[in-house]
Amino acid sequence: MIPLYSTSQIRETDKYAIEVLGMPGILLMENASLELFGIISEQLKKLNISGRVGIVCGKGNNGGDGFALARHFANHGIPVTVIHTGEAGEMSGDCSLNFGILKKISGLNKNLSLKKYRNLRSLVELKKCNIVIDAMLGSGGIGELKSPYKEIVGYLNKLRKYKVSVDIPTGLDADKGYAEDKLKVDLTVTLGELKKGLFFSDGYELSKEIKKGGIGVDPGLYSRYKINEYLIEPEDAFNYLPEKGKGINKYSSGKVLTIAGSGKYPGAAVMTSKGVLKAGAGASVLAFPLSASGFIHKNITEVVVEHYNDGNKGYLAEKNIIDLEKRIEWADVVSAGPGLGRNEATQNALKKLLSTRKFKKLVIDADGLFPFNYKEYLNYNTKNIVFTPHMGEFSSLIGIYISKIKKDVLAYGKEFVQETNSYLVLKGAPTIIFYKEEVFINTAGNPGMAKFGTGDVLTGIISGFLAQQEDILKSLVCAVYLHSITADLLKTQYTEYGYTAENILEYFPRGIKFIKDTFAIQSR
Repeated sequence: MIPLYSTSQIRETDKYAIEVLGMPGILLMENASLELFGIISEQLKKLNISGRVGIVCGKGNNGGDGFALARHFANHGIPVTVIHTGEAGEMSGDCSLNFGILKKISGLNKNLSLKKYRNLRSLVELKKCNIVIDAMLGSGGIGELKSPYKEIVGYLNKLRKYKVSVDIPTGLDADKGYAEDKLKVDLTVTLGELKKGLFFSDGYELSKEIKKGGIGVDPGLYSRYKINEYLIEPEDAFNYLPEKGKGINKYSSGKVLTIAGSGKYPGAAVMTSKGVLKAGAGASVLAFPLSASGFIHKNITEVVVEHYNDGNKGYLAEKNIIDLEKRIEWADVVSAGPGLGRNEATQNALKKLLSTRKFKKLVIDADGLFPFNYKEYLNYNTKNIVFTPHMGEFSSLIGIYISKIKKDVLAYGKEFVQETNSYLVLKGAPTIIFYKEEVFINTAGNPGMAKFGTGDVLTGIISGFLAQQEDILKSLVCAVYLHSITADLLKTQYTEYGYTAENILEYFPRGIKFIKDTFAIQSR
């Protein structure tokens, strides 16, 4: 797991380095600018990008980083245009110092051009640059941007140049991942440690790539903080794979009952119940309406189908939950929801499933979430249940508009799991796992996953892993990451346009093999 930090933790560390360790702020700024220069130069070389560099600098420490960075470019013979939004008297101390240095050498170094921003015409010079660097606000730009930054961000978004942000893109809340005014960049070089807001909501979309640059302080200084947010690493999936003992059989390898599908949506049941087996569980049983059985038997071989009498209606009813009681008790995991439909009888059946709690573990997805919308789930014992909504379904569950959730998604996710004592897998780009105070962010995956059926496959995979080991969180981390890395492998073969959920299902064992091969070699 890679720890993610809050802006307050980063600021406290900077303050400690300055006030306790005696490292002047200007030294930290110089260290940061050297890191920025090295990382950006290496990136430009890799991408074969050269030419004039443009830097837009604000009046705080982010701007100071930009002024120092401009000096390094100029000293290395790289032409650079710097546009600053304020004068020395308006700047923070270290920013003003670096601005003063740059101003003095601008008349001596022909590679350096220093200009004051007056209006949008001041930015025309950036059209001559092949690289444009945002060093305006950093973590100081939260909420709706004010002039001139709002106009500058709008202008930069229209420029078809390679764009880099220093620390965080201007306008992004580095804690909440939300931006009112969105600056999209190709690369963000974040300083000190990784800020959590870069990896979800708007933060995830605004930077195509994120790299970390040091500021010259001991990394151990950050270890004193309690961390609640993490990035999932490939090695986590490897470490959390269920162990396969030599003496297992098909039942000890995990038993899953999938309650999914209907006459209207039979495909979801197929994808989910097959996903169970692809994840390595030994026994996958699908509960499905008798009247719609023809489709199922044509598309399933290894899954055992247990039909319930639906009275030719094609959907689940409350009496069917009673009929399935022995099978529910038999299963290590029950998953419910994909393709069930949302008629009233099915909603009552799902409420019956929760109220009786005959299951050992339960995964609720898709239509299975619908009966518990608008906090109806608070009327049930939801301890250790796994909820797997996408953002729209989560919005309905908690009764809050998506637009509001996106402004503080971590807070809403944490509140949900704390009031339900459950696990939340909030599907999306990225997918975020919540449990108690902790958050695990999965940034693997690609836009090709945004298709019907991918969530059904994930529900099956989650259920399959849950059936093979006791630890729920490990199963969720493993399932979510491997589901996404499989899609990434498919992207290399089919692009993000050409693969489907069924491809993820069939290719999933290769995702497992890829991770096992990678880390088995490293651990030898």
